[in-house]
Amino acid sequence: MRRVLLCTTMALAAAGCTVGPDYRPPAAAELAVPAGYSVRAAPTPEDLTRWWQRFDDPVLGQLVEQASAANTDVAQAVARLRQAREALVQSRADLLPTLSGNTGYSRSETLRGGGQTITLPDGTVQNIGGGGGANNFSVGGSASYQLGLFGGVRRTIEASRAQYEASGFDYAATLLTVQQETARNYILARLYQQQLANARASLALQEDNLEIAGFRLQAGLVSSLDQEQARQQRAQTAATIPTLEQQYNAAVSRLGVLTAQAPGALKPLLAAVRAIPTGAPPAGIGIPADVLRQRPDVRAAERALAAATAQIGVAQAALYPNFTFSGNINARANAVGSLLDTVTGGLFAGLTQAIFNGGRLRSQVRGQEAAADAALAAYKGTVLTALEDVENAVVALDTADRRERELAVAFDAAGNAALLSREQYRSGLSDFTTLSQQEATLLTTRNSAAQARADEATALVQLFAALGGGWDSTTVPTAPPRVAPAPTLAQPAPTPGSTNGNP
Repeated sequence: MRRVLLCTTMALAAAGCTVGPDYRPPAAAELAVPAGYSVRAAPTPEDLTRWWQRFDDPVLGQLVEQASAANTDVAQAVARLRQAREALVQSRADLLPTLSGNTGYSRSETLRGGGQTITLPDGTVQNIGGGGGANNFSVGGSASYQLGLFGGVRRTIEASRAQYEASGFDYAATLLTVQQETARNYILARLYQQQLANARASLALQEDNLEIAGFRLQAGLVSSLDQEQARQQRAQTAATIPTLEQQYNAAVSRLGVLTAQAPGALKPLLAAVRAIPTGAPPAGIGIPADVLRQRPDVRAAERALAAATAQIGVAQAALYPNFTFSGNINARANAVGSLLDTVTGGLFAGLTQAIFNGGRLRSQVRGQEAAADAALAAYKGTVLTALEDVENAVVALDTADRRERELAVAFDAAGNAALLSREQYRSGLSDFTTLSQQEATLLTTRNSAAQARADEATALVQLFAALGGGWDSTTVPTAPPRVAPAPTLAQPAPTPGSTNGNP
């Protein structure tokens, strides 16, 4: 019988087919990518896996790596990746038969009656004998196997594998977002430190101006108007400091949360004032194909499309017959040693076919086809958004660079004009209004120059993120084992593994 069952199974499997469309990745033309589109020429793609090292700022690198290892959004993405891996394992289990076993023991006792009765000489009736009982031992097993004649199980596995890979790319996309957000807030923190230093330096000058105006008022050289204008200017500058302190605190608190720490945990690390980081931009960006291979969100959208396409086959397979094998074997005896004396078994092979279901199964097919159309549209939208991000980042970086150069000239001129106005006011050759205007212009220009440097650094971070930097794009992220609690800054946590093969 075993040979007959095996031969029947192999024959049915060979005769089976896989229904549903076979997935084919869309070509660039189908994604509305312009032919030959290129922002810059890049004969050799650059390695942007650890782009933060281009800024040569050890504190920035430390924070980005800590956020990559311990951020709570990243941890959630890793958990979803592990969950998708287990879904794939469960789908693969449907290719194998299901086996189960059982064993049991029971005992029956006669609690009343069942014996003989006798009449004693005194006329009393008494029951003798009876009672007793019996043991019952049983052991058995059952097996079932569903033969996917039309590829329903295979399509399910195909969809689960694509969803697992999409989860890996979703993890990478989350990682890149966290890295970008960490770098952006670090740049903001350094910008607010610079603007605080500018405000305090201007405040010191304005306090000196207020003192000079007081001396000139006492000497009868000026009216009290100069003193009041100096007092007003000093107060206005002093009023900007609390706002800048609040903005700085918000950036530092955000960095703490991004690195999975308390909001104020990083204040000692960032207390020392450092310059706004400057980095080296990539030499070239390349053609869209390079960007699309590097961006994890694009690759996740492509895998989601593959999963949706496979689900069409799963729905179509439900329209066709389903063949199932099942069997069981059992043994029962009154003693353990006699269990194998009598063994019974059964074998069942059944074919089921949906005959009438009110159009539900065909509606499910059409629903999956609509889901695949939506996944294709989402894929196209993700591709176009990726190209838009690159275009905007390149323009933002170029604009910030040109703006910083011009503001450097303006800052130098404003410094000279403020110095001359100060000397002329001391000598009585200029009024206080002119001095006030020049020093206000100097503060504004100094802050604008710092803002331009921060904008350039932010635009560079934006460009690295738009190009998909921050992960190894040559691999498919795979789920790691369950990780331990997040470590401290000195010891980064393990990140999900990567593989070039199928999970």
